Amino acid sequence: MIKMSCSPDWMSSLPEELWDTPLTEFAIPGSHDAMSYCLDINSPLVPSESDCFRILDGLFYCFTRPTIFKWATTQDKSIEEQLSMGIRYFDLRVAHKLKDPSSDLYFTHVIYTHLTVLETLSSVALWLNSHPKEVVILACSHFQGISDKLHQSFIFSLKKMFGSKLCPYKVSAPTLRSLWAAGQQVILSYDSQHPLRHPELWPDIPYWWANQCTAKEVIKGFFVCGLNLTADRCFIAENLRQSLRTITFSNWECLRGWVEKQTPGSGPQSLNIIAGDFVGPLPLCSLIIALNQKLLRKKSYR
Repeated sequence: MIKMSCSPDWMSSLPEELWDTPLTEFAIPGSHDAMSYCLDINSPLVPSESDCFRILDGLFYCFTRPTIFKWATTQDKSIEEQLSMGIRYFDLRVAHKLKDPSSDLYFTHVIYTHLTVLETLSSVALWLNSHPKEVVILACSHFQGISDKLHQSFIFSLKKMFGSKLCPYKVSAPTLRSLWAAGQQVILSYDSQHPLRHPELWPDIPYWWANQCTAKEVIKGFFVCGLNLTADRCFIAENLRQSLRTITFSNWECLRGWVEKQTPGSGPQSLNIIAGDFVGPLPLCSLIIALNQKLLRKKSYR
């Protein structure tokens, strides 16, 4: 039986019958905007924000910043805590600050994080050293303000940091047994043209979500999904006492019911990664990991 509770070593605890199953057929818990727990409320807005919003932020800073913070924060646990809870897919949005003379990169969600990208991923590498049979998927994307030179420097640092832990891109999905045999623990997705030049990098992993404010509306659009609720600025302006946290928690029971009905596997309606918000206080990990029990049932019927 697959344990229902989250574990820092849940992959290594899976039954041997699943060790040769492609990772694309597992139900894998993921973290949407994984680094938003450490947003810097005093940092600049990211370049993609509109000029209108930039002016509004400049004039009404004391109002806009707390509002940005409570609607842009999607997680409240550190990346090490998320790893230990069982999260294995991380949505990482990377950027370089405008006019910053250093080569430091940060994570973003409307504003930038306190922590830099390399110090954060160094923590991931250290965690993996202590959990040699756990496999993570790091999905780096967005790359605002990053020149080709910075891309090359960043990729070089990633290859140096993870070394032989990186699983090179393959047309066929790896299995736990093949990854363990090779000592590989990291699938590094890189949403740019650079994977063509670096076999250690995987192309962008498609992420589907619906930009809706109630769980029932989100569920209509899911396949391989981000289980995250979002709100446009009109909704935020009309619901100033709310936050992303409050609407996520108030819709949790509906989201839970949807997750419990899903099935991993190779079928056209099967799910693989399910990424959500507030993966610490909500029991998302245990629900998703438990879905892999259905893979065992399928094998028993063959």
